[in-house]
Amino acid sequence: MGIHVKFFASMRDLMGDDRDISDEILKEQAINSVDDIWNYCAAGKERSANVLIAVNMGYVDAQTQVKNGDEVAFFPPVTGG
Repeated sequence: MGIHVKFFASMRDLMGDDRDISDEILKEQAINSVDDIWNYCAAGKERSANVLIAVNMGYVDAQTQVKNGDEVAFFPPVTGG
């Protein structure tokens, strides 16, 4: 099953297309948290502190644990006027 990772708005420009991380990769790379997912997908790109993160459509922080079947989304903060 794995984890589906989505990037929105300028995060998509920075990171590219959405990704699926297979169950095998989760185990091989010891991916257990949102931060681990970012490190796996980012190829050395630093994550800004104001990037918003959601797991299964609920806001979380980077230390949140993930499990097989989760959907993780990264997007820039929204500003309004």
